[in-house]
Amino acid sequence: MNNTFKKIVAICMVIAFSGCKTPSVIQRNENKEVPSSFGSNGVVEDTINSGKIKWKDYFKDPKLVALIEMALANNQELNITMQEIEISRNEIRARKGEYLPFLGLKGSAGVDKVSRFTNIGAMETTTEIKPGKEMPEPLQDYVFGAYATWELDIWNKLHNAKKAAVSRYLSSVEGKNFMTTNLIAEIADSYYELMALDNQLAIVEQNSSIQENAFEIVKLQKESARANELAVKRFEAQLLNTQSLQYAIRQKITETENKINLLVGRFPQSVDRSTAAFVELMPNDIHTGIPAQLLENRPDVKKAELELAAAKLDVKSAKARFYPSLGISAGVGYRAFNPSYVFKPESLLYSLAGDLTAPLINRNAIKAAYYNANAKQLQAVYNYERTILNAYIEVANQVAKIDNMQKNFVLKSKQVEALNQSVNISNDLFISTRADYMEVLMTQRDALESKFDLIDSKMAQMNAMVNIYRALGGGWN
Repeated sequence: MNNTFKKIVAICMVIAFSGCKTPSVIQRNENKEVPSSFGSNGVVEDTINSGKIKWKDYFKDPKLVALIEMALANNQELNITMQEIEISRNEIRARKGEYLPFLGLKGSAGVDKVSRFTNIGAMETTTEIKPGKEMPEPLQDYVFGAYATWELDIWNKLHNAKKAAVSRYLSSVEGKNFMTTNLIAEIADSYYELMALDNQLAIVEQNSSIQENAFEIVKLQKESARANELAVKRFEAQLLNTQSLQYAIRQKITETENKINLLVGRFPQSVDRSTAAFVELMPNDIHTGIPAQLLENRPDVKKAELELAAAKLDVKSAKARFYPSLGISAGVGYRAFNPSYVFKPESLLYSLAGDLTAPLINRNAIKAAYYNANAKQLQAVYNYERTILNAYIEVANQVAKIDNMQKNFVLKSKQVEALNQSVNISNDLFISTRADYMEVLMTQRDALESKFDLIDSKMAQMNAMVNIYRALGGGWN
């Protein structure tokens, strides 16, 4: 007995030793370092961060707020992501169940007729259940009992898998937050674009009226021999070109409205929006805070961090597969060939067993899983670092854009003012024959283009205001 026990212990030690050998892999720690500021001057800004402002306080237009609320409730992509979160939550339940004991009930009934000319058949014919009572033929079989299995998670393989599932669930939540941030930014951006198109359409209609007056004047001048047919046709061509712009703008308005309708989850319809003068809108004051705050504010950065944590746990779980696993199985119940005997004490049966197993030869599948887990961990490291870098660059770009577009808008405003005065002057000079028609046409064209440019400049300002809020991680809270 002692020799047998020693052999069992020796075999277990060999198995444990062989299972503890794991292949070496390349590992890399993530780099979380970011510059001290978003500017090139290296000056550290204050810690006030506009990204922490709630979106209802950041966007004050009530019609825009109503659209965002509708999108948060009805957007299909966001609702799809919510179901992905539910899937991740169920994965946690599944992983948790793997390291808990499995307990079940079992009941069965059957009948078995074996051949007389077999070893079992020969034994049954000579076996008596009780003195003077032969084994029944065919032999019935009735079983009722409970069974349990349990893998002892001695290397935390199953617990690490469950923790990885938790990290992925939290990552999916951050993914939903990131989608919410982008959705709010996209609606706000499209809303301001719609307002810009409305104002461009009003400018075109206003300029069409001015050019119609100029066209009537040049026709009268032709009749009085103060202008020729060429001037009339050039004025007419410019008027037709300006009028045709209306339909291109109306098409853009329709497409932008339907883009918003898609985001809010409804069929095409008119979008209710503000009728305020677009160029008079004032962007919000922006506080960028410090770059380190991106690690806690930006949902995509937190998502990448949680995916990295899950990948590290996957490596530990895959590594534990090289180690011996200990399992316990047990059962208790009743079994008899006759239903009337099933619950008698003589029909009681039970079992208890433990097993220790470890991979010894041909561990290629386990090695491949381990190598893959480590490669995915490295991918997660690079993705995390890339996400941080991308977040920083996005904020830096919008900081520069806000400053440059503000200066651009000031100059464009002065240009529009000067060209508006030029239009009046050129019209007066043309009427008094002190300027030719080409000067009038060129001045009117330049004035129209400058007004469009002014709208575009204001649109760039509002776009920067929206995008820096998104880049700072605002919108999901």
